[in-house]
Amino acid sequence: MTGDAGRPTVAAKKGSVITSARPSVTVVVPALNEARNLPHVFAKLPAVDELILVDGRSSDDTIAVAQRLRPEVRVVRQNRKGKGNALACGFAAATSDIIVMIDADGSTDPAEIPRFLAALRAGADFVKGSRFLAAGGSADITRSRSLGNGGLNLLVNLLYGTRYTDLCYGYNAFWRHCLPVFELDATSPRPAGDGRLWGDGFEIETLLNLRVARAGLKVAEVPSYEHRRIHGESNLNAVKDGLRVLRTIAREYVKRRGPAPVIASRTWAGDQPIGIHERSPAESAHPSLPRPSIPGRPASVRPGPARPTPARPSARSTPSAWGEKVSS
Repeated sequence: MTGDAGRPTVAAKKGSVITSARPSVTVVVPALNEARNLPHVFAKLPAVDELILVDGRSSDDTIAVAQRLRPEVRVVRQNRKGKGNALACGFAAATSDIIVMIDADGSTDPAEIPRFLAALRAGADFVKGSRFLAAGGSADITRSRSLGNGGLNLLVNLLYGTRYTDLCYGYNAFWRHCLPVFELDATSPRPAGDGRLWGDGFEIETLLNLRVARAGLKVAEVPSYEHRRIHGESNLNAVKDGLRVLRTIAREYVKRRGPAPVIASRTWAGDQPIGIHERSPAESAHPSLPRPSIPGRPASVRPGPARPTPARPSARSTPSAWGEKVSS
């Protein structure tokens, strides 16, 4: 069984297939020496169309473990250093309609993916996980990090007119038409010094949030619970990375008056795409402006490609990323 564009469907168990046509989903997992954590993360991952592991030159068996657990995993090796660069490389390699970013240390729960997808299907361009919404939470964040995140979050809301509740959290999902807005560099070689360009570090979450705000994308937040890292130690340095986040806010604020990009966004009716709508800079800056209705097809919408309808499975079922059942 294959998914969109003939790609094999990655499922919760080997041989599983998604039972109905849906926007395709890629999960991107940046990893550096996470061999002991991947069994836990992959075990909770629902059925998706594409799974990409971005390896940051691990010295343990991260790649071998990933390939043993999920033979269909695509392994991408990042070209520089840092989580931001890993995500940039993973996003560049992704081929699905929707891209989800999760951590490899077990802190983000893959079982929450369906709520992110539901918010995207409900009309959001970009969906943020939040530890500070009702039903969210964290077993990992310290008091000092929580206060720092709250202060930076308040600053961004004041400067950008946003209503974010969690600025520095790395569990997000978005339609692939958001990629040009991110302006991430996945091709430049590793520079001298610490081997990172701006945006290659843990400031990546803040960078994405600021750039979607600048572009006027429709953003939704969903509650998420952050677990403790299962094995190993985090590479996060609260003070150093907090200062990078603050500098990111300052740098992006200076750029905020630049023109918003034109965004090609896919419109869905039920399980089928009905077209691709070219969003102008004015629409991007004002997401409340009318967008293509569902199930109508306005004149500004070009017909999108037809999607294949998967065959009906006959075996026992397991959950997919859409909360449905897949055969196994």
